[in-house]
Amino acid sequence: MRVLSASDPGDTNKANEDWFSASPRLIVVLDGATARTDTGCRHGVSWYAAKLGSVTGTLAADLETPLKEALKTAIEQVAEMHKECDLNHPGTPSAAVSILRVNGSAWEYLVLGDISVVIDQQAGKPVVVTDTRVDSTARPERDEVDRHLIGSPEKQAALLRMKHAELAARNQPGGFWVATAIPTAADHAIVGSVPLDKVQRLAVLTDGAARIVDLFGALDWPAVLDNLSTHGPAELIRQVRTLEGADPQGARWPRNKRSDDATVVYAA
Repeated sequence: MRVLSASDPGDTNKANEDWFSASPRLIVVLDGATARTDTGCRHGVSWYAAKLGSVTGTLAADLETPLKEALKTAIEQVAEMHKECDLNHPGTPSAAVSILRVNGSAWEYLVLGDISVVIDQQAGKPVVVTDTRVDSTARPERDEVDRHLIGSPEKQAALLRMKHAELAARNQPGGFWVATAIPTAADHAIVGSVPLDKVQRLAVLTDGAARIVDLFGALDWPAVLDNLSTHGPAELIRQVRTLEGADPQGARWPRNKRSDDATVVYAA
């Protein structure tokens, strides 16, 4: 199995808050959540995503460890790495997490937060695993954000209100779950497996790349896999950037910011 990957920051003046590690038998992708408020942490979202990603990958490489347990332990260990920070702060750094690994005769997967895992089986229709719970929270605030153009003062004020509403629902019953400093968030991850001999190809996309389907509607998931097979992840991200550039203020496709960090891992 060959593995191709690409990652591109949404803003070249800021650190990429995505993180990934990819091999033919283990793929880990994280999407750090943009901090629009204070975090109580001096390290930042990129630091958190990188530390959590590397520890998660190490623990998930042990095939005897269930994926939820690997993530739970990783969250605990990273919390110990910066316990001088205020880890009880409502805005403490967080990240969506996905893990894919070969274990015996199956590909196992875990998804926590808004990362998309796309697995193409021999039957022809890909299995798409996406945690959409975050999109179901703070709906009035999200709708208000979408009414304003990117870069406007009204947009910025609405984004801040949305962020506060999101944080109130983060890692709460009835809300959504992501990795922070609370290990039990891992218990709420979506997990499953697909027989190894049924998998033809697969892909993992952070939401900044998945917007080519979810937001722009330029491709469907089978077309994404075909695109990746022919052109590779960097070209898919380039196509996303082209669409973003055609609508810089979000008038046609309302969104929180013009461009988001985008990461794609493809294996076939």
